[in-house]
Amino acid sequence: MSKLRILVADDHEIVRRGIVALLSNRSDWEVCAECSNGTQAVKQTEELRPDVAILDVGMPLLNGLEATRQILRNSPDVRILVLTVTDSDQMAGAVLEAGARGFLLKSDAARDLVTAVEALQNHRTYFTARVADMVLSNYRARNGAPETVAERVPSLTPREREVVQLVAEGKSTKEVATHLNLSVKTAETHRSNIMRKLGIHSVSELVLYAVRNNIVQVTGSNPI
Repeated sequence: MSKLRILVADDHEIVRRGIVALLSNRSDWEVCAECSNGTQAVKQTEELRPDVAILDVGMPLLNGLEATRQILRNSPDVRILVLTVTDSDQMAGAVLEAGARGFLLKSDAARDLVTAVEALQNHRTYFTARVADMVLSNYRARNGAPETVAERVPSLTPREREVVQLVAEGKSTKEVATHLNLSVKTAETHRSNIMRKLGIHSVSELVLYAVRNNIVQVTGSNPI
C-alpha cells in the first residue's frame, strides 16, 4: 500500500517542525513538502499532488483560506485540514466555505492532529468537539432567526483578496505587482477598484477590513 502523502504549511518553523514530528510517528505517512507561506503551498500542491494538505490560516503572502480555495480549484481531490488559533464562529464558517475537510485548533493539535489526519485519510471530515458544537450552534441560530436585511459586504474576486492581503501586510504597489506578476498600473487599478467596491478610503481601513474578514490575522491581540 502506498504511503499517505502530506503537505504541511505554516510560517512558524518551530510549529511546522512540531507538526512534522507528530506525523512522522506513522510509518505509512510521509511529509512530501513543507511550506512557509500560502503561495508556496499552492505551488507545491500543484506540483506534488499530496493526498492531504495541512494549512495554517495566518500565513503571509496568501492566507490559509485563500490557499485552500486555490488548491481545491486546481486539485479538488486534495483533502485540506486547516489549523488556527482562532475559535470564533466566523472563522469556522469561513473554513467550511473555503472547502476544507477539517478544522483543528492549534491548541488541540498535539492531542488530535493524528486523529484528524486519519479521518481525512478515510475520506471523512474532522472537527474537534468544541468546533463542531460551535458550528452547530451557529447553524441553528442562522436557520431559526427570521431573515433580516443584514449589512452586505461586496464579494471580492480571488485576485482582489490576494491584493488586499498583500497591501494589509504592508507591501507597496510595486511589491504587489512583482509578487502577482502584474504591471504596476494593473496593481494600482486593482487596489482602486477594491477600495471603491468596499467604500474604503484609506489603507488603514483596508487593513481593518482584512482583519475582520480573516484575510490577515493579528497575532497576540484581541479580534477587532
